[in-house]
Amino acid sequence: MSATTPQLPAAVRTFTQQLSSTRHGARLARLLTYEQLRAWETSPDVTDRAEQIIAELAANAALHGRVQGRHFRLALAHDPAAGVLRLAVTDARGDRFPLPVTDSDRSPNDESGRGLLIVTALADRWGTEPYPPGGKTVWAELDAKAPPGRVAMTGP
Repeated sequence: MSATTPQLPAAVRTFTQQLSSTRHGARLARLLTYEQLRAWETSPDVTDRAEQIIAELAANAALHGRVQGRHFRLALAHDPAAGVLRLAVTDARGDRFPLPVTDSDRSPNDESGRGLLIVTALADRWGTEPYPPGGKTVWAELDAKAPPGRVAMTGP
């Protein structure tokens, strides 16, 4: 008779950081995302997509969600058991929610306004939610199951 060792469910890993609502803060959010996902041994494909999504969301928070003297928050959560990586950026402008856009909404000569098109193309899901008392969170999720034959890491 062989005994089996019970398996504990993989813990959800999280990372949160407040950053200044500036270009520098947005760049730092992208770099921190890359380093954290690398430490969690997330697949290169998921890491690349997450890095681009955070670059767009953080740039939007610094540009459109900025309130003088307030920061934005970067939050990452990876649930290996569910195979989902959640990316979130919370800013102080709860009165300005992004609207879904399509490529047909933009002129080919527009120099900006394509950030959410990039997020839509790269994320498996994305959306917004209020962050009381006066902010909002823009989030994106990536399906991040470990490839067959690879065991997902469960440590912090």
